Amino acid sequence: MEYISAKEAADKWGVSQRRVSTLCLEQRIDGATMVGNMWLVPKNAKKPIDARMFRNMNFDSKKVKPFLKWAGGKGQLIPEIEKLYPFKHGKINKYAEPFVGGGAILFDILNKFDLQEVYISDINSELVNTYNTIRDDIDTLIEKLYTMQNDFLPLNTDERKAYYTDKRNNFNELKISNDISVNTQKAALMIFLNKTCFNGLYRVNKKGLFNVPMGAYKNPMICDENNLRAVSEKLRNVTIVCGDYRESENFIDSNTFVYFDPPYRPLNVTSSFTSYTENNFNDDNQIELAKYITSLANRGICVVASNSDPKNINSEDNFFDELYNSLEIKRINANRMINSNASARGKITELLIHSNR
Repeated sequence: MEYISAKEAADKWGVSQRRVSTLCLEQRIDGATMVGNMWLVPKNAKKPIDARMFRNMNFDSKKVKPFLKWAGGKGQLIPEIEKLYPFKHGKINKYAEPFVGGGAILFDILNKFDLQEVYISDINSELVNTYNTIRDDIDTLIEKLYTMQNDFLPLNTDERKAYYTDKRNNFNELKISNDISVNTQKAALMIFLNKTCFNGLYRVNKKGLFNVPMGAYKNPMICDENNLRAVSEKLRNVTIVCGDYRESENFIDSNTFVYFDPPYRPLNVTSSFTSYTENNFNDDNQIELAKYITSLANRGICVVASNSDPKNINSEDNFFDELYNSLEIKRINANRMINSNASARGKITELLIHSNR
């Protein structure tokens, strides 16, 4: 097969070389291949239809997926959790998720149900800012992401590390500044770092500074434009709050399904390898959360909560069994996806705690 360079393809199709590189990355040019740090395109390849022409179309019917990798994401557990969805008969028409994280359950519900009101929150201000930016400033965000994607991908490993470190430092500087005028730039940096850092991990030190090193990805998709635009549409009528889970109380009523996915209780002293904010979630916090969840259940609210199962390590550890003794507790199989020790990854059980139905 005869190939031409990305620049030659750009001249042939009347687009920029950057645009050709993006199309190659998105695997929209059949047979395109990267040699060194250059894209080569089959000489007889046809110009793909420009997906950007559909920017103003309604993506509401398109299924969406989480826009971030997220430690503890619940994508693998959806088949179990969806068994507890209470929306079938129409009485429950509101949804609240006070620890939204990567939003796997949120987006599954938004894909499947047309609800009256939806509320999400998290104490991670940068995460919440990213949700808000996707909803409210999607065009600028996508433009910034394409710029970083096209700058980053052609670089060699050492150049990528330098570029990544520069963006990480910039992100931390913007975090410290608390300048709302740079919120879109912070959101773009958050997504870039998430797609290029080690394991997609979000971890900060005691000063609240993001400190994850770069990962080893060959061609990460930094800007998934179609999904981001679809997510933007799905979030259009969603209430997004940066705050403690207790702030959800004013939203929650008898017509609300509430899902809690708090920071998990560490299974042992070495498994607490990450902090998503500078404030840890300890056993006292777990106890306070259990009181809040139980109080909602006692009001007849449909609640579901996830957490780790201490019995993976100690069969005599009844911490959650005692905390939630008035609720139903189901143990389900899960894969531990992130652990500093590769031998510790694999099948474990997790808890699904829910109100009686």
